Amino acid sequence: MNTKYISLVFLLSLFISCNNSNLEIDASVYEKAAKHLPQNLNKFVTNNIVSQKWDNDVLYFKTKNDTVFKSLSIDVNQLEIKESEFPVSDNSRRNYLEYTSPDGKKSIYIKNFNLWVKDLITNKSKQLTFNGYKDYGYGTNNAGWIKNDRPVLKWSPDSKTITTFRQDALGVGEMYLATTNVGHPKLEKWKYTLPGDEKIFEIERIFINVNSGKITSFKMGRDFQRSTTTDHIADWDGTLLDANFSKDGKKLAFISSTRDHKEAHLQIADIRTGNIKSVYKEITETYYESGVSGENWRVFFDTNEFLWYSEKNNWGHLYLHDLETGNLKNRITSGNWLVRDVLHVDEISREIFFTAGGKEEGNPYHVYLYKVNFDGSGLTCLTPEEGTHTINPSNNWNYFTTTYSSTENPPITLLKNRDGKTLKEINRVDISELFNNNWQKAIEFSVKARDNETDLYGIMHLPSFYNEKEKYPVLNYIYPGPQAGSVRNYSFSTTRRDFQSLAELGFVVVAVDAMGTPGRSKSFHDAYYGNMGDNGLPDNIKTIKDLSKKYKGMDIERVGIWGHSGGGFASTRAILEYPDFYDVAVSSAGNHDNRNYEADWGEKWQGLLENIKIEDNERSNDYDFNKTNYDNQANQLLAKNLKGKLLLAHGNLDNNVPPYNTLLVVDELIKANKDFDLIIFPNKRHGFGDQNNYFTRRKWDYFVKNLKGLEPPKNFSLDN
Repeated sequence: MNTKYISLVFLLSLFISCNNSNLEIDASVYEKAAKHLPQNLNKFVTNNIVSQKWDNDVLYFKTKNDTVFKSLSIDVNQLEIKESEFPVSDNSRRNYLEYTSPDGKKSIYIKNFNLWVKDLITNKSKQLTFNGYKDYGYGTNNAGWIKNDRPVLKWSPDSKTITTFRQDALGVGEMYLATTNVGHPKLEKWKYTLPGDEKIFEIERIFINVNSGKITSFKMGRDFQRSTTTDHIADWDGTLLDANFSKDGKKLAFISSTRDHKEAHLQIADIRTGNIKSVYKEITETYYESGVSGENWRVFFDTNEFLWYSEKNNWGHLYLHDLETGNLKNRITSGNWLVRDVLHVDEISREIFFTAGGKEEGNPYHVYLYKVNFDGSGLTCLTPEEGTHTINPSNNWNYFTTTYSSTENPPITLLKNRDGKTLKEINRVDISELFNNNWQKAIEFSVKARDNETDLYGIMHLPSFYNEKEKYPVLNYIYPGPQAGSVRNYSFSTTRRDFQSLAELGFVVVAVDAMGTPGRSKSFHDAYYGNMGDNGLPDNIKTIKDLSKKYKGMDIERVGIWGHSGGGFASTRAILEYPDFYDVAVSSAGNHDNRNYEADWGEKWQGLLENIKIEDNERSNDYDFNKTNYDNQANQLLAKNLKGKLLLAHGNLDNNVPPYNTLLVVDELIKANKDFDLIIFPNKRHGFGDQNNYFTRRKWDYFVKNLKGLEPPKNFSLDN
């Protein structure tokens, strides 16, 4: 046995049995580790608010203690908490595949590529469009990586009109998957665009008067199927993004985005004529986003103004513009911090309520609520309590609850008025039982980034038996973004994923929000634009090295890394590009070459696919790839660098990140005569479904065996 493992093996002798001279870790160690999984720890959190609902000035909320629920209410005028029956939620959407009108009387659905309207009172339906057909249908909800049969549209406030589109997928490339079964496999095929495709999804925007059936086309060319917030034009519920009606339902403000996301064009459409007025354009060098997690632009037709979100000065802030001319009237917010989400705009009082990060002292990822006047005056933090705040407002925004917490402090819920005055503490989560069950707090840290100037934030988990005099291998969890980070949320959690479970197996677990992820400045987010192969890995490596100077028990001569999806891409990249630092990688469902992932993703973060000229003419594959600006992120091109242990995994029916991404790497590893491990999950999608516990156990085994030199317990099950 390698001498560097001797001290660790001696320390764990109580947990190890000898069998034919092979050192094995006892199953009891796995059993104790499993107790630190979220589903096993969460039951020890009591008095947790699980739902809230406002009814005028009365807040109803429901708390949970293990399996016991209690319904309570508080009237803001009385401020007395009492037991009450929780109101029954009205399911206005009714049918998942139908989109219900604001008045709840009608719904829209797709049938044979056309749109139909159903009268929810009489249950009678009427066809609205008639010329839709396969690959050229109305309201089609397909972005390649995600698709369903729910229509994409937006209702006018008066429930008379919808705005939607006809999606042109004719000539768009297809993706293919096949089931695993006895007998003939079932082929799945659907339209799925890739970077560089000559033809991608395009939309023809229209209005439909649902009463008369009149269809009015926008008098403009086709738009690319793009949005300013995500890699789809539809929200999760089918709502058409970047489209907002005027209050009287006569006009629609919408944004057209270019294929590469570099240009956002605000326009106004007349519902009756389809005439289009250009209002404002913003062009960026990388990509335009209108918010961190939602749209932060608004149009105020009554006062001929619009609210615009921009990172043009390196931080995401709000600007007020003239709707007629597009000219800037005044800047609303400014400073080295960013607006995250505009939650409410009061056009009468001319106040904007929004969340932001980085303005208060401490962790810049903590979320606080603010209000500010249209002219930029009166900026007020309504929730100064330290931590991340989740806001639940009354309908008129005269009152709201904020539930705030941090990685160390459990949630507290306060009732406040619109000026931020605390009226009453209405709940405090109890975690005393966690401490009684060997719960270990995550350690929040801050280190310097690769540039030795920028602050990075993250969390680490130590074993409950951590001893500075001993050495523990390090595990690096990674999700590189660019649309999210490895930690991203610094509110309270019993544990994140299986971080503490892995720590209880004798590892130090580290996760950091590296450069290239959101929630900070524009330059921070743009850190590796055009070079997705970076993945924030230089920051992850530096973080581990810096932490090891303080936590002497960290053995940075034995380092593993893992991640899923984008993290699968990043973890494989880590062991191939930094083989002298990372010894073991477990990579699942990775988009290892973004030329094989959906176009909207790569073209936003890497740029449009282009051929480039370089002097090196060698290429270690048979596919006759042109040398492109995407080569710097293609994992398979680094296969010859593998020195450590690599476990790859993918579901063969992954319709988000197709499994061919992993097979590209497999092919090159075989050609390079490299040893590696591979798990293919038959008939499983992106998350592995009911076989995810099996994968988690195999991941544990892989790290235990290859970083600790121990044989894991045979066939341990996490399903029990």
